[in-house]
Order: sequence, then C-alpha cells, then structure tokens
Amino acid sequence: MVPIELSELDCSVARTLDLVGDRWSILILRDAFYGVRRFEDFQHDLGIARNVLAARLKKFVESGVMERRAYQDRPPRYEYRLTPKGRELLPVMLAMMAWGDKWTSEGEPPVTLTHVPCDHTLAPVVACSHCGDEIRLHEVHADPLPVRPRVAS
Repeated sequence: MVPIELSELDCSVARTLDLVGDRWSILILRDAFYGVRRFEDFQHDLGIARNVLAARLKKFVESGVMERRAYQDRPPRYEYRLTPKGRELLPVMLAMMAWGDKWTSEGEPPVTLTHVPCDHTLAPVVACSHCGDEIRLHEVHADPLPVRPRVAS
C-alpha cells in the first residue's frame, strides 16, 4: 500500500500537520511567538542541528508562515518573522500550552501569560465565535466528509 501524503488529504488537520506537525517546527514557532527572529538565536535556544533548522525555516518561508528579511549586508544575514498566516497559529500554540500546563506540568506552569490590555494573567480557552462560551467536546457536532485524497484539478 502506497502511503498517502498528509498534504494530499481532504482534511484541514492533516494538511496543517504536514506543515507544522513535527517537534522542531512547533518549537521554532513557539520561539517565534516569544520574539526570536535570528537563525543563530533559534539554534542556540533550541539546540537544533543547523541543517534541520534551515530546512524548517525554508518550509515556513515557502508556505508563507514566515518571511525572511535581511538585517545585515556584510556578511548577508537574515531574520525570520511570522507573517499574518503564521501569527494565526497563536491559538493552536496557546491550546497546546494550556493542555501541557494542565497535564504535564508539576506545580506552577513554566510560563505565565499576561493579557496586556487588562494586565491580568490569562488561561487560554477555545470559545464559540458566536456566543463566547468555552467549547466542550460533548457540545460539539462535526459533520465531516470521509478523509480522502484531494482530487487534482
């Protein structure tokens, strides 16, 4: 049986995983949300191999999640900034953080988030875009189509 590429499935979760679904990609995004922009800073903070980091950053740039901007001419050096598409991954990262704080942290969470407009500590929640209530599994109905490869047009 030939394995199906995640990017070819008619499933938003699978296609997202194809782009950001490995540990290094998620941690690079986490650092980008914390303000890390330069290759050397990502590498130093994560302890990631240079070739792996270069490949992940290239994929993010090609997919429009990050953009590469020159910050020095001699020698040429670049920084990587989240694009609007990349910044929209924030709720995904916050949901993962909230889950990790609840189920993998012993004691206090390693990072505290503050909502700047009201200056209070926040706990991320996924909420209904209509009524604002927190979303719970037993209150959600999904009407999915079968997951299948996308038809080429």
